Amino acid sequence: MHTGSCLCGDVAYEVDALPGPMVLCHCRTCRKTHGSAFKVGTPVPRSAFRWVRGEEGLSSYESSPGKQRRFCTRCGSHVLSERPDAGHLMLAAGTLDTDPGFGPSAHIWYSDKAPWFDPHADLPTHDEGMPGR
Repeated sequence: MHTGSCLCGDVAYEVDALPGPMVLCHCRTCRKTHGSAFKVGTPVPRSAFRWVRGEEGLSSYESSPGKQRRFCTRCGSHVLSERPDAGHLMLAAGTLDTDPGFGPSAHIWYSDKAPWFDPHADLPTHDEGMPGR
């Protein structure tokens, strides 16, 4: 079983199965929703997902026809997106509190990627924040 939550902890969920794949979505809507170059998402069967607490603290936004994005009204964390008639949800992988056991396997909507983002750039890494700050 996997668990996840929003930033403030008001909203929490459990997932029995994470079948994957995990993808990096570069579409404009995901970039705007997450304030990032891409969204990291993974599908979850509806039957394997349940709210543990805070469902009443969620709000939703219809980002495209029939697609709802659900987020915590207190901290703003985007938790998932869903189409009511689909058999699965698209979980925002950054809200997972447990290791899913696998990582991203593909970039999608790459044609819509942020012009400033280059996934092949050779950038320095730091174990914590920027040195000297």
